[in-house]
This record gives sequence, C-alpha cells and structure tokens, in this order.
Amino acid sequence: MASAVRFKDQGAAGNGGLHRTSSGQGYGLRSLKNKTFSRGDLPAFAAEQEMQGQESTKVMQLAVDEAVVLAEREGAAQHQGNVLADVLDISSPLNDAAAAIVDDSFLRCFKTLPDDPWNWNAYLFPLWLMGVVVRNCILFPLRLIMLLLGFVIFVLGFAVVGLLFKGHRLKQAERWLVQFLCRMFVVSWTGVIKYHGPRPVPQAGRVWVANHSSMIDFAVLGAYSPFAAIMQLHPGWVGLIQKRYLKSLGCLWFNRTQAQDRTLVAQRMREHVHNPDSTPLLIFPEGTCVNNEYCVMFKRGAFDLDATVCPVAIKYNKIFVDAFWNSKKQSFTAHLMKLMRSWALVCDVYFLEPQNRQPGESAQQFAERMQRIIADKARLRIAPWDGYLKYYNLGEKHPDLIEKQRRVFSEAIRQHAEPAAASA
Repeated sequence: MASAVRFKDQGAAGNGGLHRTSSGQGYGLRSLKNKTFSRGDLPAFAAEQEMQGQESTKVMQLAVDEAVVLAEREGAAQHQGNVLADVLDISSPLNDAAAAIVDDSFLRCFKTLPDDPWNWNAYLFPLWLMGVVVRNCILFPLRLIMLLLGFVIFVLGFAVVGLLFKGHRLKQAERWLVQFLCRMFVVSWTGVIKYHGPRPVPQAGRVWVANHSSMIDFAVLGAYSPFAAIMQLHPGWVGLIQKRYLKSLGCLWFNRTQAQDRTLVAQRMREHVHNPDSTPLLIFPEGTCVNNEYCVMFKRGAFDLDATVCPVAIKYNKIFVDAFWNSKKQSFTAHLMKLMRSWALVCDVYFLEPQNRQPGESAQQFAERMQRIIADKARLRIAPWDGYLKYYNLGEKHPDLIEKQRRVFSEAIRQHAEPAAASA
C-alpha cells in the first residue's frame, strides 16, 4: 500500500518530533505497541492532525490495520514448522470448555434449587421441629393409608368392570377409574391445584402438549381429565401400572435408547390422534423432566402430526415442596414420599388457546413457537438444549462436535507428517 504511513522514531540525535514517511515497510504490531511519545511531541502531533483532518485519520487507521495483518503473518510464519507447538495448541478447546463452565445453562435446567434456611434461630426452630413431627408422624401415615386404600379400590374396580362391561361402556368405566386414581394421588399430596381454561374433550385431530417436571404431571392433568400419554416405560410397580392399567387409555410406551421404539411410537401417535374414539393424547415434547425454571428444546414429533396443538402450561409453586423429579438422584418412590411428607403441593395449570401450523412453517418452527407460548405463560426461561443429552454421552449423541475437534489436531499434525499431501 503506497499511501500507508508510519511514525519513525528519531532517537536521541533527532529533534524528538514525529516524521511521516511514505515507505511501505511497517514496523509491525509489536513496534506500534511499544512506541512512546514525549510531552513535546503532542502539540506537533495535534497540529498535524488538525491540518490533515478526517482524511489523515482514515489513512492512519489503514496503516494500523496493515501493521496488524503484517504482525499476524510474521507470527504465523515463525510458528509454522514447529510441530510441538501445533500439536499442543489447545487454545480453542480450552476456550470452549471455559465458556461452558462459566455459563452452563444446560445443567441449570436439571438442578434442584436448595431451600433457603429459615429455622436456625431460637424462636423459629421449635416451630419448625413441631412441623417436622406433624408432617412425618401424623400427615404422612394418614396420606399413605388413604393412597393405599384408593389403590385397592382402583384394582378391584378394574377387575369388576372388566367382568360387567364391554365395548364403549368398559372404556368409559376404565377412564373414570384412572381419573379416580389420579385424584387419590393428588389428595395424598394435599394438592392445591387451580385449572385455568376449558376442560379437554375427545376430538379427532387434536393433541395436547405440556412442559414436564415430573411423572406427577400426568396425575395432575389426569385428575382434571383423562389423557393417553406418551411415556418412557419404567421398571417396578410404575411399569406394572403402565402396562396393565394405563394401556386401557391408549397410552404409548417407548424406550428412549431404542430408535426403533421411537419410530413405532411415531406411527401409532398419528393413528391415535386421528381416531375420533380415542382418549385425548398428551405429549411432553421436552422428553425429560426439567426443574420448572427452564424449558428445554421441544421435539418436533408432536408438531408433525397434521393436528391442532393445544398447549398446556404447568407451573408449580415451590413454597411448600419442589415438584421436580431428578431421576438421576432419586427414585420415583422416594420422590412420592418427599411429596407426601410436605405440607402441600401447589400448582397452576393453564389450558391455552389451540394453535395450528401456519402456511410455510416447518415442524421445528411450530415446536419453537409452542415452546415460547408455554414458557411465557408458565414464567419459564427457554434453554436451547436437547433434553436427551442428560441420558446420552455427548460423543455418542453428537459425534460431529467431537469429530470437529479431532479434525483440528489432525490437520496440524498432517502439515508436518505429509507436507506434500497437505500442500496438494
């Protein structure tokens, strides 16, 4: 660049001023960084700037830009040829790791917030201790007896209606019994639940989607209206209820680690939604339990069924108990015991306006729009993460991320191992 300018240090023998030269050779970024000006240089420099005006400022900026480029080239040339430096240069992965540690919004979605201590003083501790005794020694036994009694009635009722009724009347009776069991679960938690919006009714071409904090979401919604749900198949007594009793509602089970299961469920979902005699279908598109503070990415399967989507927002009040189920740290039985030993479960459920897929809108865009509607109503923060990452190794779920880092190191080594191939 012929018009580039630089400032030349005159040394002790010079007049100490600043001289402009038309040389195209620059000192580089290091010399500009280390350049010092004396107090006597400043008036001369200011006068020159006033004379040159804006044009001189632009020219000087171009000179600085050129010096930066030259310095980077010189550094790259000095760095090239050093195989040890190339292999050990892990600045990019370290930057990614540091950013993930500083702002780990993924793990925040699955953390149980600790309770604020309020009882560690002389006059509140006796009241807290009295509450512990009441909840664990009085309320918990009563609630457990009530739940077990309701479960016995539910099992006997299922056997009786199976002998007495057939066809449509049998399906109605089984729906009522499942709703009765859901209500018994809510009673065992002393549930204080407010339902907002119209009650869901069976209708072909409609699907209900909701945010997900725990398996109790199904009981909270089922106590208001029976639903057929898409659920992960669980072992133990929960799996027995799923396969023996909830199957009567048309609930669909899958194993999230088996792709074949998910494909089969997707086909059955479409058939269920467009069947006018089926129970309203409830889907939790997050695919995992989130702590009711965040809303993770919605899977698009529920929004690619050619059906009207009815969003449902569930917001738990944590004043008495946190309803989030951390399945990695706690079994579902222990989670229920925690709820039954609390004072009450407080919750608001909002049945929102049904939405249809707009012309030109993809299934993923439709899912993101429904996510925003539910998150706004339930006062949740949206996190752009796939909830399944909680169950998968990152390298197995997204091998492209790991492969990208491997490619960076392989290219650095290849420059020295195969210089001819690299240049080609």
